[in-house]
Amino acid sequence: MPEMTSWAESPRELAIASDEIHVWRARLDCEAPILRQFEATLAADEQDRARRFHFERDRDSYIATRGLLRELLARYVGRAPAKIEFEYSALGKPSLRAAHSDEPIRFNVSHSHGMALFAFAIDRSVGVDVELLRPDFGGMEIAERFFSRQEVEELRSLPGSLQGEGFFLCWTRKEAYVKARGEGLHIPLDSFHVSLTPGQPEKLSSADSARWSLRSLRPDPKYAGALVAEAGEWHLRLLDWSANEVLT
Repeated sequence: MPEMTSWAESPRELAIASDEIHVWRARLDCEAPILRQFEATLAADEQDRARRFHFERDRDSYIATRGLLRELLARYVGRAPAKIEFEYSALGKPSLRAAHSDEPIRFNVSHSHGMALFAFAIDRSVGVDVELLRPDFGGMEIAERFFSRQEVEELRSLPGSLQGEGFFLCWTRKEAYVKARGEGLHIPLDSFHVSLTPGQPEKLSSADSARWSLRSLRPDPKYAGALVAEAGEWHLRLLDWSANEVLT
Protein backbone atom coordinates (compact mmCIF):
# COMPACT_ATOMS: atom_id res chain seq x y z
CA MET A 1 0.00 0.00 0.00
CA PRO A 2 1.21 3.55 -0.63
CA GLU A 3 2.57 5.23 2.47
CA MET A 4 0.85 8.30 3.87
CA THR A 5 3.91 10.39 3.01
CA SER A 6 3.14 9.90 -0.66
CA TRP A 7 0.18 12.28 -0.39
CA ALA A 8 1.38 15.64 -1.71
CA GLU A 9 0.15 19.14 -0.96
CA SER A 10 -2.24 20.71 -3.44
CA PRO A 11 -0.35 22.31 -6.37
CA ARG A 12 -0.81 25.98 -7.21
CA GLU A 13 -1.96 25.14 -10.72
CA LEU A 14 -4.18 22.13 -11.03
CA ALA A 15 -4.36 20.18 -14.27
CA ILE A 16 -4.82 16.51 -15.00
CA ALA A 17 -3.10 14.79 -17.94
CA SER A 18 -4.71 12.02 -19.96
CA ASP A 19 -2.27 9.50 -18.49
CA GLU A 20 -2.91 10.52 -14.88
CA ILE A 21 -5.40 9.66 -12.19
CA HIS A 22 -5.67 12.08 -9.28
CA VAL A 23 -6.91 10.89 -5.91
CA TRP A 24 -7.51 13.47 -3.19
CA ARG A 25 -7.92 12.76 0.49
CA ALA A 26 -9.81 15.18 2.71
CA ARG A 27 -11.03 15.39 6.28
CA LEU A 28 -14.72 16.22 6.48
CA ASP A 29 -14.72 17.75 9.95
CA CYS A 30 -14.83 21.28 8.55
CA GLU A 31 -15.44 24.33 10.70
CA ALA A 32 -18.74 26.19 10.40
CA PRO A 33 -17.49 29.02 8.09
CA ILE A 34 -16.21 26.49 5.55
CA LEU A 35 -19.42 24.46 5.72
CA ARG A 36 -21.40 27.62 5.03
CA GLN A 37 -19.23 28.38 2.00
CA PHE A 38 -19.71 24.84 0.71
CA GLU A 39 -23.47 24.91 1.31
CA ALA A 40 -23.79 28.15 -0.65
CA THR A 41 -22.37 26.42 -3.75
CA LEU A 42 -24.84 23.52 -3.71
CA ALA A 43 -27.66 23.25 -6.20
CA ALA A 44 -31.26 23.38 -4.99
CA ASP A 45 -31.69 19.60 -5.07
CA GLU A 46 -28.48 19.14 -3.06
CA GLN A 47 -29.56 21.68 -0.46
CA ASP A 48 -32.92 19.95 -0.21
CA ARG A 49 -31.24 16.59 0.36
CA ALA A 50 -29.00 18.13 3.03
CA ARG A 51 -32.06 19.39 4.91
CA ARG A 52 -33.57 15.89 4.97
CA PHE A 53 -30.77 14.39 7.07
CA HIS A 54 -31.98 13.73 10.61
CA PHE A 55 -28.60 13.99 12.32
CA GLU A 56 -26.47 17.11 12.08
CA ARG A 57 -23.23 15.13 11.65
CA ASP A 58 -24.68 13.35 8.60
CA ARG A 59 -25.91 16.62 7.14
CA ASP A 60 -22.53 18.28 7.65
CA SER A 61 -20.72 15.30 6.14
CA TYR A 62 -22.92 15.45 3.04
CA ILE A 63 -22.43 19.20 2.65
CA ALA A 64 -18.67 18.89 3.05
CA THR A 65 -18.39 16.00 0.60
CA ARG A 66 -20.58 17.60 -2.05
CA GLY A 67 -19.03 21.02 -1.56
CA LEU A 68 -15.53 19.60 -1.84
CA LEU A 69 -16.44 17.74 -5.02
CA ARG A 70 -17.68 20.99 -6.54
CA GLU A 71 -14.58 22.84 -5.32
CA LEU A 72 -12.20 20.35 -6.92
CA LEU A 73 -14.14 19.99 -10.16
CA ALA A 74 -14.26 23.78 -10.45
CA ARG A 75 -10.48 23.93 -10.25
CA TYR A 76 -10.10 21.34 -12.99
CA VAL A 77 -12.53 22.95 -15.44
CA GLY A 78 -12.09 26.63 -14.57
CA ARG A 79 -15.62 27.38 -13.40
CA ALA A 80 -17.13 28.62 -10.15
CA PRO A 81 -18.16 25.74 -7.83
CA ALA A 82 -21.79 26.92 -7.85
CA LYS A 83 -21.82 26.73 -11.67
CA ILE A 84 -20.92 23.04 -11.77
CA GLU A 85 -23.82 20.95 -13.09
CA PHE A 86 -24.22 17.20 -12.86
CA GLU A 87 -25.91 14.57 -14.99
CA TYR A 88 -26.97 11.17 -13.69
CA SER A 89 -27.04 7.74 -15.30
CA ALA A 90 -30.10 5.53 -15.16
CA LEU A 91 -28.54 3.88 -12.10
CA GLY A 92 -27.80 7.20 -10.41
CA LYS A 93 -24.05 7.54 -11.06
CA PRO A 94 -23.21 11.27 -11.37
CA SER A 95 -21.07 12.78 -14.11
CA LEU A 96 -20.05 16.29 -15.07
CA ARG A 97 -22.31 17.91 -17.65
CA ALA A 98 -20.45 17.63 -20.96
CA ALA A 99 -20.72 21.34 -21.77
CA HIS A 100 -18.48 22.20 -18.79
CA SER A 101 -15.22 21.02 -20.31
CA ASP A 102 -13.61 20.05 -23.60
CA GLU A 103 -12.00 17.13 -21.80
CA PRO A 104 -14.36 14.43 -20.43
CA ILE A 105 -13.47 14.39 -16.72
CA ARG A 106 -14.66 11.30 -14.88
CA PHE A 107 -14.83 11.17 -11.10
CA ASN A 108 -15.89 9.11 -8.12
CA VAL A 109 -16.27 9.83 -4.42
CA SER A 110 -16.31 7.85 -1.19
CA HIS A 111 -16.40 8.81 2.47
CA SER A 112 -16.34 7.03 5.81
CA HIS A 113 -16.29 8.35 9.37
CA GLY A 114 -14.89 11.77 8.54
CA MET A 115 -12.50 10.77 5.73
CA ALA A 116 -13.24 11.27 2.02
CA LEU A 117 -11.49 10.20 -1.18
CA PHE A 118 -12.10 11.85 -4.56
CA ALA A 119 -10.81 10.28 -7.79
CA PHE A 120 -10.51 12.15 -11.11
CA ALA A 121 -9.43 11.03 -14.58
CA ILE A 122 -9.73 12.09 -18.21
CA ASP A 123 -12.04 9.86 -20.26
CA ARG A 124 -11.36 6.88 -17.99
CA SER A 125 -13.87 5.27 -15.64
CA VAL A 126 -12.80 5.23 -12.00
CA GLY A 127 -14.18 3.89 -8.75
CA VAL A 128 -12.89 4.65 -5.27
CA ASP A 129 -13.81 3.47 -1.80
CA VAL A 130 -12.61 4.17 1.75
CA GLU A 131 -13.54 2.55 5.06
CA LEU A 132 -12.55 3.06 8.67
CA LEU A 133 -10.66 0.03 9.94
CA ARG A 134 -12.49 -1.52 12.87
CA PRO A 135 -10.44 -4.46 14.19
CA ASP A 136 -13.27 -5.76 16.37
CA PHE A 137 -15.80 -5.60 13.55
CA GLY A 138 -17.47 -8.99 13.16
CA GLY A 139 -17.26 -9.25 9.39
CA MET A 140 -17.24 -13.00 8.85
CA GLU A 141 -21.04 -13.26 8.73
CA ILE A 142 -21.15 -10.49 6.13
CA ALA A 143 -18.28 -12.09 4.21
CA GLU A 144 -20.07 -15.45 4.06
CA ARG A 145 -23.17 -13.74 2.74
CA PHE A 146 -21.61 -11.45 0.11
CA PHE A 147 -18.00 -12.43 -0.62
CA SER A 148 -16.88 -15.05 -3.13
CA ARG A 149 -15.86 -18.52 -1.97
CA GLN A 150 -12.18 -17.72 -2.61
CA GLU A 151 -12.42 -14.54 -0.53
CA VAL A 152 -14.08 -16.30 2.39
CA GLU A 153 -11.40 -18.98 2.35
CA GLU A 154 -8.61 -16.39 2.24
CA LEU A 155 -10.21 -14.41 5.07
CA ARG A 156 -10.55 -17.53 7.23
CA SER A 157 -6.89 -18.38 6.63
CA LEU A 158 -5.72 -15.11 8.20
CA PRO A 159 -4.72 -14.88 11.87
CA GLY A 160 -7.51 -13.45 13.97
CA SER A 161 -5.53 -10.25 14.48
CA LEU A 162 -5.55 -9.59 10.71
CA GLN A 163 -9.08 -10.64 9.83
CA GLY A 164 -10.59 -7.23 10.52
CA GLU A 165 -8.16 -5.46 8.19
CA GLY A 166 -8.52 -8.24 5.63
CA PHE A 167 -12.28 -7.80 5.62
CA PHE A 168 -12.05 -4.07 4.93
CA LEU A 169 -9.36 -4.50 2.28
CA CYS A 170 -11.71 -6.89 0.52
CA TRP A 171 -14.74 -4.65 0.97
CA THR A 172 -13.07 -1.49 -0.35
CA ARG A 173 -11.61 -3.30 -3.36
CA LYS A 174 -14.94 -4.84 -4.27
CA GLU A 175 -16.80 -1.55 -3.81
CA ALA A 176 -14.26 0.33 -5.93
CA TYR A 177 -14.70 -2.20 -8.75
CA VAL A 178 -18.50 -2.04 -8.61
CA LYS A 179 -18.40 1.77 -8.58
CA ALA A 180 -15.97 1.91 -11.52
CA ARG A 181 -18.35 -0.17 -13.59
CA GLY A 182 -21.26 2.05 -12.57
CA GLU A 183 -23.78 -0.77 -12.36
CA GLY A 184 -24.36 -0.79 -8.61
CA LEU A 185 -26.21 -3.74 -7.12
CA HIS A 186 -26.70 -5.22 -10.59
CA ILE A 187 -23.25 -6.80 -10.07
CA PRO A 188 -23.41 -9.65 -7.52
CA LEU A 189 -20.53 -9.23 -5.06
CA ASP A 190 -19.73 -12.93 -5.23
CA SER A 191 -19.41 -12.89 -9.05
CA PHE A 192 -15.78 -11.72 -8.86
CA HIS A 193 -13.04 -11.83 -6.28
CA VAL A 194 -10.15 -9.75 -5.00
CA SER A 195 -7.15 -10.51 -2.82
CA LEU A 196 -7.39 -9.40 0.80
CA THR A 197 -4.29 -10.48 2.72
CA PRO A 198 -2.66 -7.42 4.35
CA GLY A 199 0.77 -6.64 2.96
CA GLN A 200 0.28 -8.70 -0.20
CA PRO A 201 -0.23 -7.36 -3.76
CA GLU A 202 -3.79 -6.42 -4.65
CA LYS A 203 -5.42 -8.59 -7.31
CA LEU A 204 -8.75 -8.52 -9.14
CA SER A 205 -10.23 -11.58 -10.83
CA SER A 206 -13.39 -11.02 -12.89
CA ALA A 207 -14.79 -11.77 -16.31
CA ASP A 208 -13.54 -8.35 -17.46
CA SER A 209 -10.46 -8.00 -15.23
CA ALA A 210 -8.23 -7.26 -18.25
CA ARG A 211 -10.12 -3.97 -18.56
CA TRP A 212 -9.30 -2.78 -15.03
CA SER A 213 -6.41 -1.92 -12.73
CA LEU A 214 -6.71 -2.17 -8.94
CA ARG A 215 -4.63 -0.09 -6.53
CA SER A 216 -4.74 0.04 -2.75
CA LEU A 217 -4.81 3.38 -0.95
CA ARG A 218 -3.91 4.26 2.61
CA PRO A 219 -5.11 7.77 3.40
CA ASP A 220 -4.49 7.25 7.12
CA PRO A 221 -3.33 4.37 9.35
CA LYS A 222 -6.93 3.96 10.54
CA TYR A 223 -8.45 3.69 7.05
CA ALA A 224 -8.32 1.31 4.09
CA GLY A 225 -8.99 2.49 0.57
CA ALA A 226 -8.97 1.22 -2.98
CA LEU A 227 -9.03 2.59 -6.51
CA VAL A 228 -10.19 0.75 -9.63
CA ALA A 229 -9.63 2.41 -13.00
CA GLU A 230 -9.73 1.42 -16.61
CA ALA A 231 -6.45 -0.17 -17.53
CA GLY A 232 -3.85 1.37 -19.81
CA GLU A 233 -0.87 3.63 -19.39
CA TRP A 234 -1.55 5.82 -16.37
CA HIS A 235 0.10 6.81 -13.15
CA LEU A 236 -1.41 7.77 -9.83
CA ARG A 237 -1.03 11.16 -8.19
CA LEU A 238 -2.06 11.41 -4.54
CA LEU A 239 -3.09 14.87 -3.29
CA ASP A 240 -3.99 16.23 0.12
CA TRP A 241 -6.78 18.81 0.46
CA SER A 242 -6.55 21.48 3.14
CA ALA A 243 -9.32 23.72 4.46
CA ASN A 244 -6.96 26.65 3.95
CA GLU A 245 -7.60 26.35 0.22
CA VAL A 246 -11.18 27.50 0.74
CA LEU A 247 -10.40 30.23 3.21
CA THR A 248 -7.75 31.91 1.02
